[in-house]
Amino acid sequence: MKPRSCRILLACCLGMMSASGAWAQGFFLTGDVQDTQGTPLPGAAVLVKDHLRLGVTTDAEGRYSIEFPHAGPWTVQASFVGHGSESWSWTFERERVQHRFRLKPGTNLQEAEVVGDGRQDVTVQRIDPKLAGKVPTPRGTIEDALLQAPVNFTSELSSAYNVRGGSFDENLVYVNDIEVYRPFLVRSGQQEGLSFANPDMVDRIEFSAGGFEAKYGDKLSSVLDMHYRKPTEAKTRATASALGAQLQHDNVLGPVRMNVGLRYRNNSYILSTLDERGEYAPTYLDGQCYLTWDPDGYGPWELQALGVYGRNDYSFLPATRETNIGTVNQAARLTVYYDGREESGYETGFGALAAERRTEQSRIRFIQSVFQTAERESFDVLGQYFLSELERDPGGDTFDEGQTFGVGGFLQHGRNQLWARVVSSALKGSHILEQHHVEWGIKHRIETFDDVVSEWNVVDSAGFFAPHPADNLGYLDPADRPNQIIALPYYVSEHNLVSAHRSTAFVQDTWARESVRGDLRVHVGARVHRWSVLTHPQASTRNTHLVGGPRANVSFVPASMAQTVLRVSGGYYYQPPFYREMRGLDGRVRDDVAPQRAIHAVAGVDHEFTSKGRPFKFVGELFWKDLDNLIPYEIENVRQRYYATNNASGYATGVDMMLNGEFIPGVQSWLRMSALRTEEDLVDDSYEEYFNADELQVVPGYHSGPYANITDTVVVLPGMIPRPADQRFSFSLLFQDEMPRNPDYKVLLSLFYGSGLPYGPPSFNRYQDVLRTPAYRRVDVGFSRALFSDEAERDGLVSIEVFNLLGINNTINHNWIQDVNGRYYAVPNFLTGRRLNLKFTVSF
Repeated sequence: MKPRSCRILLACCLGMMSASGAWAQGFFLTGDVQDTQGTPLPGAAVLVKDHLRLGVTTDAEGRYSIEFPHAGPWTVQASFVGHGSESWSWTFERERVQHRFRLKPGTNLQEAEVVGDGRQDVTVQRIDPKLAGKVPTPRGTIEDALLQAPVNFTSELSSAYNVRGGSFDENLVYVNDIEVYRPFLVRSGQQEGLSFANPDMVDRIEFSAGGFEAKYGDKLSSVLDMHYRKPTEAKTRATASALGAQLQHDNVLGPVRMNVGLRYRNNSYILSTLDERGEYAPTYLDGQCYLTWDPDGYGPWELQALGVYGRNDYSFLPATRETNIGTVNQAARLTVYYDGREESGYETGFGALAAERRTEQSRIRFIQSVFQTAERESFDVLGQYFLSELERDPGGDTFDEGQTFGVGGFLQHGRNQLWARVVSSALKGSHILEQHHVEWGIKHRIETFDDVVSEWNVVDSAGFFAPHPADNLGYLDPADRPNQIIALPYYVSEHNLVSAHRSTAFVQDTWARESVRGDLRVHVGARVHRWSVLTHPQASTRNTHLVGGPRANVSFVPASMAQTVLRVSGGYYYQPPFYREMRGLDGRVRDDVAPQRAIHAVAGVDHEFTSKGRPFKFVGELFWKDLDNLIPYEIENVRQRYYATNNASGYATGVDMMLNGEFIPGVQSWLRMSALRTEEDLVDDSYEEYFNADELQVVPGYHSGPYANITDTVVVLPGMIPRPADQRFSFSLLFQDEMPRNPDYKVLLSLFYGSGLPYGPPSFNRYQDVLRTPAYRRVDVGFSRALFSDEAERDGLVSIEVFNLLGINNTINHNWIQDVNGRYYAVPNFLTGRRLNLKFTVSF
């Protein structure tokens, strides 16, 4: 990282600190934790809600003491293994307050689960899952809550996100310690549907944008770790809107706890705003059930089961498309008439069983899971297009009309099917050994893929087949005529049968030291991963790799600034290929693909402060990623197409700054700004440029005559080029407000800005992907009113959401259209327009 960047971040941090002044006068809560018989409970956890870093454990006599930065209000929860939990809320009216917690014995272990993991990891950001159901976006998935984190979205129709220059395939996603996956054949956001996790069932979310610990898996960019709720009471939540409905139910049946959710989604109302007009019929349905059973009545054992079934079907009968491109002074219009149909769908099943044994000093968990998906995709779309130059003179008789300068047609055909199964077994443990918290784990995973891909297209430009075969006119001798071979511009037909085995292991330790200078926390760990793949049933050998390395993070809380945490983290991160990375542009699976590698280095600061009597938290991070053995890829809408060869190296560097707090008294809001630069260098991407005798560049096929006589050839090495997720600047804001005299009325504004992403012509030459799409700009707003606010047993919400409030045409990708002179035009594919949505939510 350049020194100038370090100075900028330091100046921002000092500015935020000085804006807060010093902390207001310290406030202290002291007391003890006892059982109902008055016996002290040493080692009990005392947590501060939404500020877990302030939490402590009681000493040998059951006593505790916590310092708070401001008067509150605050909520503190005390819990102890084998006992219930107790919460207390208050606002400081004097500097010191005392409170005694009395815990009832014989309560289940679920209450202490967050505490039982031992600590709040400084590399992980805790995110409120309840926010996902409030953010006004068409996406409607748990990923909406990530607007609080340093992530970038490129489409409101997709749950895919980029983190610090990496693709979505470089992100780990867990539900209850089990890695989950997205569909393989999805090529557009319209087809994607619902993501795996049900927002109404999620209890907590942890997210890390880099430098994460060894217990997490092997990807290059980030970790999203979600855990489903273990119910403590019977409760039902129902939501309905113009885009679908969902129903979630919690129940407690003796030793069995049940968390069940159903979701239905239909995005045809949103998709009708796209430029491509036709009949959209997208339906997405899923059901999930999470069960826990305590067989020995509040003892150390617990059995858990998670089952998921999802079915997504997408059908589209395209009719017409009309898109205007260019500027005010020079504008063109693309008009397309379609015939045909596009259909896709996937059916997913997921099941997991876990057995867990927990005591005050240890936790052992065995997990067995299976994931299976059956996906299909078929399309036959015939199109006829016209490119017209528009008249821009408002006084002209043909204003907004034009003369056609490009005509053509195309036929796209596809019949793709994929079946995949992933079976995994894992054993994990954690132990508290005096001042050390040791965690370990082993896992074995078997992956099987059966993939049939058959795609081709035909392009006709101005009545000529493209690519046009050699002309055979003008030859006197028929034997001299060249063969006229008609080659399809794109043709893929393959059947791949692939099996892979992965064995992983990790161990890590965390300990803390206190001194007069401050509190030091150190975490070190290591991870190994053995991956072997058989790319064909008749193959004689497996492609096998063994990778791994250390990971560590250190945090320090200065004694003079108890509200500030300074931290550094990093390590080695390898990503052995999954099926998608092994399949090349021609549909074939390569047997020589190796794991990608990243070295993370992250330095950050967390600072909590008060301003005008309101609490705030600032988080800043500088990061550097050294990337090697990369597999280059292209992005088409949301589909990633890999080159299936490790021929690139690169880097990613930047800064993330986040601020959350009460911008409006009593209401939380979030603001985030990020700057990024990520590039890669392909080792074999050189190309030739040609020059004539006047040292002027000659473009074969475009120049002709004496000018086209080539006298010199120069080999060009492109060097570093932007990676596909090189979004240089991004900004997001989640702003909440409420009516001063009637807090039942609220407004939530969601704003996102992301600078343009690289793209290029459809030549699959990465060095040509240096053009930039327009910036992604989107504002959504929701107005809501709370229902039943005076009732304790039920609550509800009615809201009106305005999607794409400013009506901005955001670009997801481009179609390349050829005119009669052979020139290509990049025609943008726009995302959704403005829409109103009415939503009802009720809980009882």
